[in-house]
Amino acid sequence: MKHQPPRRWGVVAAVVALVLLACLQIQYHHLKVDLGKAGFASATQENNAIRSRNRIRWGPDRNGAHSLPRGIVHRHSDMSLRPLWEDDTASTHKNKNSDYSALLAMAVGISQIKNIDTMARKFLKENYAVMLFHYDGNVDGWRHLEWSDKAIHILAHNQTKWWFAKRFLHPDVMAIYDFIFLWDEDLGVENFNPRRYLDIMVSEGLEITQPALDPDLSTDIHHRITIRNKMAKVHRRIYDNRPSMNCSDESKGPPCTGWVEGMAPVFSRTAWKCVWHLIQNDLIHGWGLDMKLGYCAQGDRTEKVGVIDSEYVVHQGIPSLGGPSLSSKTPRRSLDLRTHVSIICGILSSRIKGLKVDMLPTVALIDTKTIIG
Repeated sequence: MKHQPPRRWGVVAAVVALVLLACLQIQYHHLKVDLGKAGFASATQENNAIRSRNRIRWGPDRNGAHSLPRGIVHRHSDMSLRPLWEDDTASTHKNKNSDYSALLAMAVGISQIKNIDTMARKFLKENYAVMLFHYDGNVDGWRHLEWSDKAIHILAHNQTKWWFAKRFLHPDVMAIYDFIFLWDEDLGVENFNPRRYLDIMVSEGLEITQPALDPDLSTDIHHRITIRNKMAKVHRRIYDNRPSMNCSDESKGPPCTGWVEGMAPVFSRTAWKCVWHLIQNDLIHGWGLDMKLGYCAQGDRTEKVGVIDSEYVVHQGIPSLGGPSLSSKTPRRSLDLRTHVSIICGILSSRIKGLKVDMLPTVALIDTKTIIG
């Protein structure tokens, strides 16, 4: 009779087998987790690298919008008002008789309400949008105007139009408009028609423009290139043989050509997309920015930047953030704060270049707080 192992050895063997199987399963699970973590880390690093490479990209891929279902992404907005109680959708600010949509944006104070009223009516008549930046805090004072509810009102105390523009005129919001008028509040528009102005701008292939200034009625003209040429529809350069200027056909940049002033610029949609990025976040008055706008001309600035003569305005010379009322008499070509600062900057620039400063007028130094305030 053969010897048979005790049954207890079979039980032990079964227990050992189960233990080994459990150990193998545990090791497999840990290995799977480790591999998953490695794969996740690799994918995260790859995604971070992709985000870094695409950081300067514009479009719906930003801020996770690429994960939204197809058809739900809407990249742009506008300034159209859409009251809850109206069934009809808001107007697109495009006149049926015009091929363009436009926005007029201004920093305004209540003391200039009469002048702003005239300007706003001209633009609203063409069904263009109007946006008012209130630097004096008085919004209620505009409620009685019949067009007030059609305009966009934004309030921030003692801020200039460049501050407002950087924060509220983002290119994605402005993309609905063909043109952006970023104007000062002290412009007389008796001889200005915005629709005819845009017709000229388009026909001439201009990307950045300004209306010419009436030399007889304007109280504040800083640069000769802005003066109206009564014999022209548009001009893109000036000629000046003075040693301090020396503007000729050979001139390739401002202020001889390819230049407009910051008081009344008009930008195409593509130009504004560039200009918005050019505006520094802490910019106050914008002095000096006009010399750089030509970089955003979407081509040769000597051809794409110009002053339109046939639709001209009057510069009333009221200082930014308020000043004397329209009834006050300002001596023609008087030196305001901007002119003083320009002269000081010219003296400093001349010293840097090693030029003589004897030809420049002497002015008293101005307190910085007075200039900014």
